[in-house]
Order: sequence, then C-alpha cells, then structure tokens
Amino acid sequence: MIGLYQVLNPEELFAPRYCLTRVIYYNLQPRARSRWKDFSIPNFQNLSVTQRQCIQSSTWKSTAMVLWGPVLGVLLVAIMGYLYLLGLLRQRRPQEPPLDKGSIPWLGHAMSFRKNMFEFLKHMRAKHGDVFTVQLGGQYFTFVMDPLSFGPILKDAQRKLDFVKYAEKLVLKVFGYHSVQGDHRMIHSASTKHLMGDGLEDLNKVMLDSLSLVILGPTGRSPDTSCWHEDGLFHFCYNVLFKAGYLSLFGYTKDKEQDLLQAEELFAQFRKFDRLFPRFVYSLLGPREWLEVGRLQRLFHKTLSVKHNLEKDGMSNWISYMLQFLREQGVAPAMQDKFNFMMLWASQGNTGPTSFWALLFLLKHPEALQAVREEAVQVLGEAGLEARQSLNFEISAMHRTPVLDSVMEETLRLGAAPTLLRVVHGDHILKMANGQEYLLRNGDIVALFPYLSVHMDPDIHPEPTAFKYDRFLNPNGSRKVDFYKAGKKIHHYTMPWGSGVSICPGRFMALSEMKLFVLLMVTHFDLELMDPDTPVPPVDPQRWGFGTTQPSHDVRFRYRLRPTV
Repeated sequence: MIGLYQVLNPEELFAPRYCLTRVIYYNLQPRARSRWKDFSIPNFQNLSVTQRQCIQSSTWKSTAMVLWGPVLGVLLVAIMGYLYLLGLLRQRRPQEPPLDKGSIPWLGHAMSFRKNMFEFLKHMRAKHGDVFTVQLGGQYFTFVMDPLSFGPILKDAQRKLDFVKYAEKLVLKVFGYHSVQGDHRMIHSASTKHLMGDGLEDLNKVMLDSLSLVILGPTGRSPDTSCWHEDGLFHFCYNVLFKAGYLSLFGYTKDKEQDLLQAEELFAQFRKFDRLFPRFVYSLLGPREWLEVGRLQRLFHKTLSVKHNLEKDGMSNWISYMLQFLREQGVAPAMQDKFNFMMLWASQGNTGPTSFWALLFLLKHPEALQAVREEAVQVLGEAGLEARQSLNFEISAMHRTPVLDSVMEETLRLGAAPTLLRVVHGDHILKMANGQEYLLRNGDIVALFPYLSVHMDPDIHPEPTAFKYDRFLNPNGSRKVDFYKAGKKIHHYTMPWGSGVSICPGRFMALSEMKLFVLLMVTHFDLELMDPDTPVPPVDPQRWGFGTTQPSHDVRFRYRLRPTV
C-alpha cells in the first residue's frame, strides 16, 4: 500500500480512488487502523489548503453516509408501514370482493367519484358486478348493488357494521356538534313522540299557519296576491318551505313582519352553506371557502342559540324535548347552539328540493296535476277550498290522499339519492342472496346507493326514468306495496329515507310538510311554467349521495292566488 501512494503524482492524488481509500482509512475502527499504521499520505501537512480540504470533505461525507445508513433503513421501513396503513400496498385477499384501487396513489378513484358518483358507480358495476371495493381518498368502500342482499347489511344481527360512529364524525366536522352518549337514541325517541300521531298533528297545524304567513305575508290576502308572480320554481319552493319550517320549529317573536325578514336573511345564508356543502364534506374547499364556511357556521350558531330562543314563543315540542335532554346531560349552551344548527339542516335541507321536483313533475304532466286536484276536491270538499285570509283546510284530510301519496313516493324515487354507509368492525362475512359469500375487511366502509341499485332498476320499476304519478297505486286506488326483482318480492323497493339504524327519524314530519305545501299550491293557486316545453333539468352531479338531488339550473314559473269562491 506504501508503494501505491509513493507512485501517485500530484494530479492523481485527488483522483476519486485516492479520496475513497483515504475515507475508508478514517472510518476504520482503531484496531483495524493499527494494521494500516504504515498507510499514510507522505507529507500530508505540507499539502495545500485546498488539497487538505478535499480529503477532509470526503471524510466527513463518508462518515455522514455511514451514519445515515441505519437511519435511512428505519425511515424506509416506516414509510413502507405507513403506505401499508394507507392501503397503497393493499392486495385483494381470497374471498374478498373485486378490488379497484384506481391509477392515482392514495386518491384512487376519488376525482371520478366526486365528479359524478352516479356515472362512476354505473361504470364500476358494469366492470365488476354487484359487489366491488374501490379506493376513495385513502379509504376503501365496498359497494353492494344487489337490493336482494341488503337485508343482512341493514339488520346487522352480528353488530359488525356501525353507522353511529361515522355519523358522529360527520356532524362534528360539518356542524361542530360533539355528540354525547345516547343522543342518537334520544333523537329517535323525540321523533317518535313528537313527529308521529298527535304530536305530528299539532305540528302540522303550526306548519300550515307558517306556510300561510310566508306565502301571503303578515296581512294575509290582499289584492296583490291575486296577481301573477314570476319566480324560479326551485328558489320558490326552497325559500317558502325553509322559512315556514324554521318558524314552525324555532318559534316566533311578537313581530311577525320582522320574523319574516329574519327568516329571509337566514335562508340566503343557508343557501350559501348549502352550495358549499358537498365539497365541504369531501374537504375540497379553497382557502377563502373554508373561511366562508367558518363564518356561516358561527352565524347559525349565534342565530339559533339557546339565548336567542328564550326571546321567542312557540318553539316546537320536538326541539324543546331534545334540548332538555342535552341540558340534563350537562351539555354546554354553546354546544346546544350547534345541535340546533344540525337539526335545522336535517329538517329543512331536503323538503324544499323535493317539493320542487314534485311540482315540476305535476306541471309537466297535466293528467297528474288534474288527478291530484280532483282528489283534493273529493277529500276536502268545495268548502274546504274557500279562500280566506289565511290558507287553510282540514289537516286530517292528508290521511285520505292516496293519489298525492303516490305522487310524492314517485317524486322521492326519482329525486332522492342518499348513500347509506356502515363502518366494518372486525373482518366480516357478507352472504349474498345468491349464496355467494364475501369477506369484508376491518376498517372498510360498506356502502349502498339505492338510487342506482333500486330506484333505477327496470326489473323493479319498469321505465325507471319516467315519472308515473300512479306507479304506487293499485287498480282499486289503494297503495301499491308489492314489487319484485328476479321473480322475488323485494322489501326495499324505494329507500329515500335510508333504512335500518340510519333511517331518517323525521321522515313523517318532512313528508307532511311537503304534502301540505303541494296541496296548498295545487288547490289555492294557478300555476304555469313560463315555457311549457322546457325540459326537466338534469341533476347537479355534485349532489349525488347527499339526500335529495338538486337541479343543475332553475325553471321559471308563475303563480297567482285563485279568486275567492
């Protein structure tokens, strides 16, 4: 080795092989260095500063590489573990559904799903069949598209599929409400007590008065109400039902005119939040939009605060019952404010859009509108349709309207598109109706999308995209409940309200609100589309999976109060 250094000339001294040899020497253990005691560079101290810096730089770099080796190894293992946790390295196991992770790491199919959920799921079902697992933003969703196999998922006898925990995370994110133990059962208990039977009858009377106030104004009938008024049908329905619902649930002050102005402003803010809602849930907002969502949340928390509610009369028994429960649980007033925001959204977020679709379908199908009006005359009688200072009729008549019931059920079949979700706790075997079994993996989410798999199934509902007002009527005029798929009677032939533990607890109130509104509009008003030939607008693709769909654009119409009988 001495001879090697002796024959190196100055140009060769700083060649890579020399620096590497010197680095190896400096990084040897002391015992090993002793064996290289004669291995040195002649006249090292006489080398130039530049030459010595080169040797020292190479030494330090090599030392760093040696030290970083184990660190990089540990980091690599950590990264691989993290990727495994994220599911990027996930492979389909035996007996699991077909797995489609998409081409983009972690995101998977999130962008296609978000762009148009309906079309995406149609494509996936055509590609994989009735059961498949897809990656959406790091989470794996198993979609089950066979309605004959919904039973085991919705009943969940083994308690392996959880809805409550997922819902708690969602309401915390969207409304800021932190759930307390037992409040899910409490909401169902309150709804059973106050949104059914006599409790619902009382609320319907209040709702009828609120609708009359919102449509006619504080002074009631006036010459102006008998003139033609033009508006967007979607805006009109959403605006009227939101304001009437808000006032019915959260009460009035002594100044009705001021109440209407405040409800109008609240609706404008509600629509701002509503437009941001789908992207908010998917965390796809821009920086300014996140700030706007925060502002809107604070506004609703303040407006619906328990402090402000003390200044009002007539708060619904339903809301009062639930707030009393929260107080008894020691929930802070600020959290009760957030609960009120959640309940306002839950009660009013879908009734307006559904009523829009119902009135639009009636206006596009004159035979359906005529059938509803004839039924109203038969049930209410001419006296029940007399125009008074307020809009009024006998509430109990709504129990005798099978034609209107069929219209509303058909509207919900065509317009309601919720997603039902369950989180898998522990690996779970799902047995399909055809006997095939699939392994559901712990931590995945099982998803049902009844709009595609049930509402649009031509085997269950022939001509599924067509509006047929009598689809849910038997020839004798009674309600039709027998529907079949593949020759088998199907229990879940429509699912606009969800099902099982996630079924909407306020469905009876919501349906009554919508029936009241539609019945008032078709019996007390003349209604016309500004352009009778205008087509039914397509669904806004952002709204798939979020309750009732909304149109991609509004439809202009006009209305006037019918002359006094």
